[in-house]
Amino acid sequence: MTDRAFPPHIGTLGEKSLHAALKRWCAQPGDQFEVQVDDFVIDIVRGELLIEIQTRHFSAMRRKLERLLPDHPVRMIYPLAREKWIVREAEDGRFIHRRKSPKRGRIEDVFRELVRIPDLLTHPHLTLEVLFTQEEAIWRDDGKGSWRRKRWSIHDRRLLAVVDNAIFANPADYLALLPSDLPRPFTNRDLATALALRLNLAQKMTYTLRKAELLAVAGKRGNALLFERVVISHR
Repeated sequence: MTDRAFPPHIGTLGEKSLHAALKRWCAQPGDQFEVQVDDFVIDIVRGELLIEIQTRHFSAMRRKLERLLPDHPVRMIYPLAREKWIVREAEDGRFIHRRKSPKRGRIEDVFRELVRIPDLLTHPHLTLEVLFTQEEAIWRDDGKGSWRRKRWSIHDRRLLAVVDNAIFANPADYLALLPSDLPRPFTNRDLATALALRLNLAQKMTYTLRKAELLAVAGKRGNALLFERVVISHR
């Protein structure tokens, strides 16, 4: 999936590098770009389909999705870095150092954002496409960043390649992320153990799936909630 021509005509004024590169990567002949639909500017319009690229902060998409979904099919594109390199630059942009991050993104990480819009996930007009990427994160020594990065700020993100994808078009696609051998019912800790996840990410998964009405609370084991899959019908 890495070979894709980048049409030169797509405007990138004011866009971050990652967003602009993904828009070019997604582009197909006949697409329209930066089109106003129902008072919102849409990244790509492909016939009746509206394509929105969201690199982070799904909460910022809520109002747009609530307005668009009743009348339009929407595909939301979200990049998830499977491999990442940290590029350190001085405040003026001079290169200092480049190293590969030990962190590898996995599909469950998408729930760090889905937790912000759980009630919209199963809308019949919404499709989520996760693009697994290789990317560079550009850190600048400007004293304005998080204390966790010792005040280095994330200046930009650059797309190196798209290496795979995952599409969520119906409720079953989300439930398929739950291991088939989970206890029935199961706790957050059961899920975290089965998937080798941190407990807080497992909790985000179950919260999101509950709010999407794909999981139901089936009681408690001690202080821990028990969850069961909800029987669903396909779209």
